[in-house]
Amino acid sequence: MTDRPPLPPFDRDTAAQKVQAAEDAWNTRDPHKVALAYSENSVWRNRETFLTGRAEIVEFLTGKWEREREYALRKDLWAFDGNRIAVRFQYECRDAEGRWWRSYGNELWEFDEHGLMTRREASINDVPIEERERRIFGPRPERERGATFPVR
Repeated sequence: MTDRPPLPPFDRDTAAQKVQAAEDAWNTRDPHKVALAYSENSVWRNRETFLTGRAEIVEFLTGKWEREREYALRKDLWAFDGNRIAVRFQYECRDAEGRWWRSYGNELWEFDEHGLMTRREASINDVPIEERERRIFGPRPERERGATFPVR
């Protein structure tokens, strides 16, 4: 099995690296690339959807990014302990009808000794926004890395 550094137990720096790596991967909108960060039998709760394993993760993410167009994400480290990390996040996207949304949420992550995520629990709320209210445009610029993203 290939390790996916940084590996637990996490400190502030390695937890922040893991969060930024996740943000970077999700902003590619490549389900196969994103799924490589999860163990073969990873368990997810994403809103009301429950998934197990990489194949289900790829299928879920493929549908997600077909529906959520121009998806752009920001994640912030909230807390960490041992092999667990908590994050808060926001993303914006446009639906098939052209309406813009900002989604806010929290995730709880658990990792194995190889640095693969074995558990992801996500709670997410969606808020309609006007296009002029957008503030997330593509991947995070280098100058903004490590900065906390405002709630409103």
